[in-house]
Amino acid sequence: MENLIEQIKNIVGENGLIIGDDVAKRAGDWLGRSKCGASAVVRPASTQELSEVMKLCHAAGQKVVAAGGLTGLVHGADAVQNEVMISFERMNKVLEVDKTGRTMLVEAGAPLQKAHEAAKEHDLMFAVDLGARGSCTIGGNISTNAGGNQVIRYGMMREQVLGLEAVLADGTIISSLNTLLKNNSGYDLKQLFIGSEGTLGLVTRAVLRLHSLPKSENVAFVAFDDFAALVDFFGAATRAFGGALTSFEVMWDSYYELIVGDGSKHNPPLPKGHKYYAIVECQGYEPQKDADNFNAVLEKMVEDEMFADAMICQSLAQAQAVWAIREDIVGLFMGTQPAAVFDVSLPISTMDNYLNELFVVVKQKWGEKSRVIVFGHLGDCNLHIVVSPGVWEPQTQGEIETMVYPPLKAIGGAVSAEHGIGLEKRNYLHHSRSESEIALMRTLKTALDPKNILNAGKVLV
Repeated sequence: MENLIEQIKNIVGENGLIIGDDVAKRAGDWLGRSKCGASAVVRPASTQELSEVMKLCHAAGQKVVAAGGLTGLVHGADAVQNEVMISFERMNKVLEVDKTGRTMLVEAGAPLQKAHEAAKEHDLMFAVDLGARGSCTIGGNISTNAGGNQVIRYGMMREQVLGLEAVLADGTIISSLNTLLKNNSGYDLKQLFIGSEGTLGLVTRAVLRLHSLPKSENVAFVAFDDFAALVDFFGAATRAFGGALTSFEVMWDSYYELIVGDGSKHNPPLPKGHKYYAIVECQGYEPQKDADNFNAVLEKMVEDEMFADAMICQSLAQAQAVWAIREDIVGLFMGTQPAAVFDVSLPISTMDNYLNELFVVVKQKWGEKSRVIVFGHLGDCNLHIVVSPGVWEPQTQGEIETMVYPPLKAIGGAVSAEHGIGLEKRNYLHHSRSESEIALMRTLKTALDPKNILNAGKVLV
């Protein structure tokens, strides 16, 4: 490998290559609990540099792992010795914003928050938003088809990508930087790379779709004492607010009580003791009219006794404080470890039974000290589940996974809603995809990466 590394150095320069002890100084995950295990980290400064690097790696059969902001939770960017990590941290620019066409050209290593800020400067908005916005990158968001807090209105990352550029395993550059909302000229090649987790090609640049920046934002925090009432409220909210409904985030009591418990940095907006808490957010373009309508709808719901308690945020600071509770993932991890973390999708009508069964089997296995923490994007059918058994042995992760994943198949659920498959979920992919679907995935992988050097072992066993 030494000869290959020297050749790569000639392409990217000393600043573009990290080797030796400096590699292990780099974090291997967003919490810094692990260290980078690669033999070298390559930091190309351009698509052309990456292309030349991949030509060398392909010729040598050298396996590579692409890394974004390391905020994924399925070990999709894990690298081991004798693998080379490709980091896009030097390719981090917003290159162009077209205000008229409402598009943005951005490099893969640009943090999501940077895209938000650039769009806002032009009175526009990039619609994908998630708690890790300051760390996660556009390339990582594309490669995992990220979701986030506004999917109910704008859709997943896939809906926000008009075109992209990618480097294939052999170094071929596929430049499909389409800027048109309508373009049915042959195969939509960008779809090969969105959600494929760096196994089919490495995204280097993308054309993102932008939207008009909302002028109003109204947020309410609502509590419920039974699941049926929560679902009824969601249905009523979608009918009343229509396209203005941007987010509908739900926290089960287990999550809420953990995050706003004694010693917490958060002040509880509503008292503890209810079963469910929901954040309802609407955005629009007529501030006074939107606020009046938002208040009127909730007042009518009070009259109809559709919820147990509610608070309408009266300021941006109040809204931010409510969202901070939902997005305190660090607090969640610190309060539950060791634990197994899951990101699943399932029909809303099946959620209550599915979770009640999970609560029972966890308690039967590990007793009253165990906890099941639930929260997520209920409006998008996506739940995040954290199982903290109170004890942890080598087999515990697998035991919990067999409680969470297999029941999803019978109810039409998915083992991954927005975090991808990576290493962690590849053995459970068959619960969400048929044999023929997985066979076609293998065909695509073999066609585009015949030497299996791109993120080898991820997604597919």
